[in-house]
Amino acid sequence: MPKPAILTVDDDPAVSAAITRDLRSRYADHYRVIRTTSGAEALDVLTTLALRGQPVALIASDQRMPGMTGIELLEQASTHAPEAKRLLLTAYADTDVAIRAINDIGLDYYLLKPWDPPEERLYPVLDDLLGDWGQQHPDHSTDVRVVGHRWSDRSHEIKTFLARNHVPYRWYDVERDAEAERLATIAGAADSDLPIVLAPGRDALRNPSTVDVANTLGLRTRAERPLYDVCIVGGGPAGLAAAVYAASEGLDTVIVEREAPGGQAGQSAAIENYLGFPRGLTGSDLAQRAVAQVVRFGAEMVVARDVVGRETRGSVQAVRIEGADDVEARALIVATGVSYRRLPAPGLDAFTGRGVYYGATASEASQCRGEEVYVVGAANSAGQAALNLARFAERVTLLVRSGSLAESMSRYLIERIDQTANIMVRFRTEVAAARGDGHLEALTLARPRSSDQGDPGDRGAAEQVDTNWLFIFIGASPRTDWLGEDITRDPAGFIVTGTDLTGPRFSSRAHPLASGACPARPGDERAGGVRRGRRPPRLDEAGGLRRG
Repeated sequence: MPKPAILTVDDDPAVSAAITRDLRSRYADHYRVIRTTSGAEALDVLTTLALRGQPVALIASDQRMPGMTGIELLEQASTHAPEAKRLLLTAYADTDVAIRAINDIGLDYYLLKPWDPPEERLYPVLDDLLGDWGQQHPDHSTDVRVVGHRWSDRSHEIKTFLARNHVPYRWYDVERDAEAERLATIAGAADSDLPIVLAPGRDALRNPSTVDVANTLGLRTRAERPLYDVCIVGGGPAGLAAAVYAASEGLDTVIVEREAPGGQAGQSAAIENYLGFPRGLTGSDLAQRAVAQVVRFGAEMVVARDVVGRETRGSVQAVRIEGADDVEARALIVATGVSYRRLPAPGLDAFTGRGVYYGATASEASQCRGEEVYVVGAANSAGQAALNLARFAERVTLLVRSGSLAESMSRYLIERIDQTANIMVRFRTEVAAARGDGHLEALTLARPRSSDQGDPGDRGAAEQVDTNWLFIFIGASPRTDWLGEDITRDPAGFIVTGTDLTGPRFSSRAHPLASGACPARPGDERAGGVRRGRRPPRLDEAGGLRRG
């Protein structure tokens, strides 16, 4: 394939030459950098590239140009190169115009002139934009191939694992795709062998575990060392942030994650209120950026391993890992977050992974094209999922037990849901049962027993609806059972910390860890167990790490 194009547009010859020179010096190995000096010339070039089927990764345009402004050009360019990233080069006086363009034309970024030195002001921005474009337009020659049944819970598990670990894959359904049937025949696969995972240059995996898949793809599933300064259990945003702080201070750090980095946030289709990202970003993007930061500071990431126990061994904490050696550390950070709470309606458990899903990834959304989809929940996660699913589904119905979204969902999400024509919200409605043959085929909907209308025990007339898709977001429960009895938890299972430990409910309990205790290590030159030359991290009142 030809190199993707980066198009520069600036009417000032000196500026045009400078931006083109800087781009070629950094990106010429992977991109074709094309220089134009007007909006009209840029549109002509984009027309030629479009007719030749040559991809355009990024358009970088000046704002103030005669005949056509940069914003006008970028708006028209969406016809010629709809998937290209759009960068506006502007002066300080035009920042208000640039900010409005983020919403008006979907501008990806604006950059103030001058951009010298490019290593600090230009390249980091372009690296992010081009990296995002590359993820959306991968080279499929190295993709993993997955062959399986559409309604197989194991196929769903494998696809979700690959997607959340940012591994490109192609999905082949044996009931729909001729290529899937061909691959299964070549592999001599029986139904019990499905799903089959085909990685380039490797033997076929038949009905593999996620650990098998991770090992085949070179993902780390075992810790490299027996002892660390810090072990973090859980690779969601909290665990990743803790790893960045710990590793950046020079502490030997390992994260143990049961599924994939990012946690539940990593499955979000859009996070629009995260500081520093005016256009928002997906949970997957946020997780990938965080992992890159963690790796940069030298922390290890162990995936596809479940932590099943903890014990104190002298001055260290030992974490027991299912199917792998224990990991010992001088400090243990619990960042396991929560697991989706299950909906206790008859029939749902049998269809989990077969039409009933807790959480939603991009792969599920794209498979709902043209179908009727139901979402249970009233918080932000349910709202984001409904909006994402509505991009593909014929109709999305949001089922809400209460009579309003205002108390549980952010205003901006409510407004977007109201403005989306194919999303319907049904208040005071819950799933009473599910049925199907091998996968979800229908739901029974009814008024909640706790409804404030009429008799609390009267559910009213039940309604049957046909659907193959139900996504559930009804809160979560903490994952702390593995910690053992000597870690204080409240009745709901959450770890008790800070001043809550001195409250009347827990103050009488003996706590084995003295305040501020930090075991020494051999060769330490000062108390506290931190080697000379390192700045010791401390815990603030919220339990987060802060510099000493």
